[in-house]
Amino acid sequence: MTVQFQILGPLEVRGSIRSITPQPAKIRSLTALLCVKAGAVVSRDFLFDALWAGNPPRTARTALQVYVSKLRKHLDEHGGFADRLVTRPHGYALELETVELDLRQFESLAGRAKAAQAAGHADEALSCWQAACGLWRGPALADLRGQSVFDNLARQLDEKRIDALEQRIALELDLGRNSGVVSELYGLVAEYPLWENVHAQLMLALYRSGRVAEALQVYHKIRDALVRELGLEPGERIQRLHRAVLVRDPQLDPRPLAARAA
Repeated sequence: MTVQFQILGPLEVRGSIRSITPQPAKIRSLTALLCVKAGAVVSRDFLFDALWAGNPPRTARTALQVYVSKLRKHLDEHGGFADRLVTRPHGYALELETVELDLRQFESLAGRAKAAQAAGHADEALSCWQAACGLWRGPALADLRGQSVFDNLARQLDEKRIDALEQRIALELDLGRNSGVVSELYGLVAEYPLWENVHAQLMLALYRSGRVAEALQVYHKIRDALVRELGLEPGERIQRLHRAVLVRDPQLDPRPLAARAA
C-alpha cells in the first residue's frame, strides 16, 4: 500500500484511496514533528518540549513511549509502515523515501530547478518550480500552529515556499508571461502585505502588461503599509523600480530571454 505524508499545508497522511491521518492531537503532533525532521533522530527532550509546550509532566517519558507505540500501530494497520518509525538511543526517527514525503519532493524539485537554471535551461527550470510550488496546500503545518515550536518550524518551511514562489515568478517574468502571473501576485500581496519583493514583481508584471497606473498604485499601497506598520520607507530596490515605472524606463521591457522563448 502506498502512503504519503504531507506537511506543506495541514498535516495529512494519505493511503492509496483515503486519508489515514491520526486523529488524537498528541499523535498528530508527533507525526508532524517526525515528518519535518524525517530521516534524522528527533531527541526525546525536543519532543517533550514540543508536545507539552515547554512544560512536560513527570510522566512525559512514559507518555511519549505510549504515543510512539500508538503511532507505530496506526502506521502498521494502514500501510505496514511500522518499521519506518525507529527507536534510537536518544530519540526517534521516521525513515521515509522522497516520494513518501511532500517536503522531500519539494526540496528535490527545487534543487533540480536551480540546477536547470544554472545550466540555462529555462523551460525545464520553470517546470520544476511549478511542480514544487504545486505541492503546497496552504501554510505549512497550518492545523498545528499556535505553539512556539510548531510556529518556528512552520516559519522555516514557509521561507522555503516564499523563496520558491519568488524564483518561479521571476522566471515566468523573464519568459514574458506577465499577464499570466498578475492574478496570482495579487493574491500573494494580499496574503503578505509587507513582502516587498512580491510587490515589486506585481509592479513589473502590471507594467509589462500595459497597466502602468495599477503598477504605481501597488507601490503606494506597500509604501503606506510599511510606513503605517513599521515606520519605514520601502527599500531602495522597489524605489528604483517605482522611479523606472514613472519614466517608462526601457530597461523594464522584457529581457532577450523572453524574445527567444517566443
